[in-house]
Amino acid sequence: MAPIRDASRTFLGISQVVANGGGPHGSVLSRGNKLGYMEVEILDSEMGRSMYVIDKVHPSATLLDLKIRFHKMCPDRYPSRTGLRTSPNGPFLKDDCVLRNIASSSLLTMYSTDLGRQVGWSTVFLTQYVGPLLIYLVFYFRLASVYDDSVKRHHHQVVHLACFCHSLHYIKHLLETLFVHKLSDGYTPLGNLLKGCAFHWGFTTWLGYYVNHPLYTPPYYKNKQVIPSLVCFLLCEFGNFCINISVARHKPTGNGVTCPGPTYNPFTWLYKLVHCPQYTYMIGAWLSLSIMTQTVPVAVFAAFMSAQMLLRGRRQHGKHLRQVKNGRSFWKTAVVPFLI
Repeated sequence: MAPIRDASRTFLGISQVVANGGGPHGSVLSRGNKLGYMEVEILDSEMGRSMYVIDKVHPSATLLDLKIRFHKMCPDRYPSRTGLRTSPNGPFLKDDCVLRNIASSSLLTMYSTDLGRQVGWSTVFLTQYVGPLLIYLVFYFRLASVYDDSVKRHHHQVVHLACFCHSLHYIKHLLETLFVHKLSDGYTPLGNLLKGCAFHWGFTTWLGYYVNHPLYTPPYYKNKQVIPSLVCFLLCEFGNFCINISVARHKPTGNGVTCPGPTYNPFTWLYKLVHCPQYTYMIGAWLSLSIMTQTVPVAVFAAFMSAQMLLRGRRQHGKHLRQVKNGRSFWKTAVVPFLI
C-alpha cells in the first residue's frame, strides 16, 4: 500500500488541475476522444487517502479489469467485494463499465469501498429454494419429532396435494435457476442471502408445521374447494414457466421492444394486458394454494409474496414505459390486468 503523501502533491490534486484545464503540460481530453494509456489513482472512500496508482491502463478496459489489477497489488481487496465510484458518495459503477466512458482525461480518480463478503446470484437463489423444499418434506414425512406421537398420524388427501404443489413450485424454481434464467455474473452482499433465507425458510417452517399437523382439518367445502384450486395452481405454475422461457429467449431490439410479447402459446397472451405476466401467474399460484389448504400461514405468505411481486412489477412497468417510444403500451398495467 502506497504511503500517504502531501495533499497538494498527490495524484488526485494533479488530476483535478488537469481536468480543470490547468497545469503547464496538461490538457483536457473530452469524453469520446481516443485516449492513450491512462493512470488511475484509487483512494479510500472513508479516509480519503491514496491506496494505489495503477498506470498503463487502456481506455477500453472495464471496471472489472481494473479491480483485478487492483487485487494483484492489494491482495486483501477481492474484485467481488470492492466497490468503485468516481466520487466519495456517488453510486457504485458496474463491472462492465468502460473506463473511457467515465474519464474526462488520462488521469482518473476512483474511490474504493470494501463491500464486505459477497456471494454469487446463483448461490443466492439455489440456497433460498433448496431450503424450503427440504424443510417442508421434513414436516410432511414427520422425520423430526415435532408432533406428539400419541396423536393420530393420518394424512388427509389435501395434505398430499399441498406437498405435491409446494415441492413442484420449488423444484421448478431450482430447474429454472440452473437452466432457464440468465443470472448476472455479479455478486450481492452475504446479508442479502441471509435475509432471503430467513424469509423463505422461516415461512416454510411455519406453514409446513400447520399444514402437516396431525390435527389439521381439511377445507370447509372439501373437494369443491380443493380441486378448482389445484387446477388453478397448476395452470399458474405452467404459465409462469412459459413466461420465464419467453423472457430467457427474448433478444432486445432497437425499435423500443424491451420485453417479450404474446406468441402462439396461449399462456403468453397475458402480455397483451400486463407487462409482467410472470408475477401475475406467481400471485395466482400462491393464492390458489392458500385457498386449497385454507390455513392462515399460507395466506399470510401469499400476501407477502403478492406485495413483493406487485412492487417488482411496478418498477419494471415504469422502466418499460420510459423506454418505449410509442403509445401502444401505455394502456397496459404492471401485474393485475386493468388495475395495477
